[in-house]
Amino acid sequence: MAVLIGLAFLLALPFLAEAAGKGFYVTLFTRILIFGLAAVSLDLILGYGGMVSFGHAAFVGVGAYAVGILSWHVFDGSPLMTWPVTLEGTENAFVVWPLAMLMGGLFALVIGAISLRTTGISFIMITLAFAQMLFYLAIGLRKYGGEDGIALYNKSQLVPPIDLFDRTTFYYVCLGLLVAFLAVCRRLTRSRFGMAVQGARINERRMKALGFSPYRYKLTAFVISGAGAGLSGALLANAAEFVGPAYMSWQRSGELIVMVVLGGMGTLFGPVAGAAAFLLLEEWLADLTEHWQIILGPILLFVVVFARRGLWGWVAGQGREDR
Repeated sequence: MAVLIGLAFLLALPFLAEAAGKGFYVTLFTRILIFGLAAVSLDLILGYGGMVSFGHAAFVGVGAYAVGILSWHVFDGSPLMTWPVTLEGTENAFVVWPLAMLMGGLFALVIGAISLRTTGISFIMITLAFAQMLFYLAIGLRKYGGEDGIALYNKSQLVPPIDLFDRTTFYYVCLGLLVAFLAVCRRLTRSRFGMAVQGARINERRMKALGFSPYRYKLTAFVISGAGAGLSGALLANAAEFVGPAYMSWQRSGELIVMVVLGGMGTLFGPVAGAAAFLLLEEWLADLTEHWQIILGPILLFVVVFARRGLWGWVAGQGREDR
């Protein structure tokens, strides 16, 4: 029921915002949907697989740079930027967004293949190290703006009459992609594959004794997670019309972990609620003080101590399973 109520609210939000003369909420909730997608992709490995990745923002940044670099070449008039890569003078979303997912998945494959050979603090530090390497690599790309990033002069486009320059249309596209990704993750977590990933989190030695290969299952989940983060990066680049190294920073990875913990790990819908709570608190508390994190900190501690399943546990009921 909570899911249906939330979906109904999100579907009606653009109309409610325009009727109230608060059109900026459409832009704000578009950002929430995008970060919700990134948080769900992290929850797939953190909440279900027990893999505490402190470099997840790297995959978001890779997806964003896939869009940004192609946009730069389109604006620069590169002869390689022809159909089907471009559509009506800008990037074709049907090509560029899957490419962003592919790049996110490929980087996740390489990073996961190395980092998953370790556990615990070693895994956390290796994922952080790879993310920082990509962060400084982005800064070193002088051709693509370096530390200043890339300004997108056009958004990616779908087939007419879908116009992503219209903020309401772009909002519904982001909502549709989030719902689709949630559906895929829900199917995965309930499948034999999902059960194997969760079993590896609980007792990896027993899974090996049963004939499963935890490394292979965890790596596959890591790649799927990276692809989802790459898609969120592509959407974020279009929403902000900008791409920069900050998308890959360890602070952004920390924010994604906070969203997952705040909403509820291992619940799929929880990270979306966590992203909404985090960004709305940031928006409202920032008007009160520039040190809004001081207020957010105690809220997060309260949720961690008194709500083991996060905000979603309160909304959906502590005894229910939404997996």
